[in-house]
Amino acid sequence: MSAFQPLTQHDFHHTLADTPGVALVLFAGPHCGSCRAWRERLAAMTGADGDWRLFEVDVERDTGLAREFEVFHLPALFVYHDGEFHGELQCEARPAAIRAAVAALLQRPAQEAP
Repeated sequence: MSAFQPLTQHDFHHTLADTPGVALVLFAGPHCGSCRAWRERLAAMTGADGDWRLFEVDVERDTGLAREFEVFHLPALFVYHDGEFHGELQCEARPAAIRAAVAALLQRPAQEAP
């Protein structure tokens, strides 16, 4: 069973709005090697990092969401907390860097999603 819950354009916004705690949304493609590496790294971290919920958008299937979030390069990660958008996660795919980047985004006020 995957640690990632798939999201589509039909359930994306209301699912995230109803998700308590930290939600990480990975925009990925099925043939993207970097996406697979991020997926594995995040899945391995979820148990150690508390209640992070992991979601994934297949950009080949849901191109509208990829356009809405202005995803031009894969993988792309976005952070939500208690249903509110906090921004794009930009860091190296190392656990310490991911933890620090998520914490920094959560220190900032929520913003309007793209």
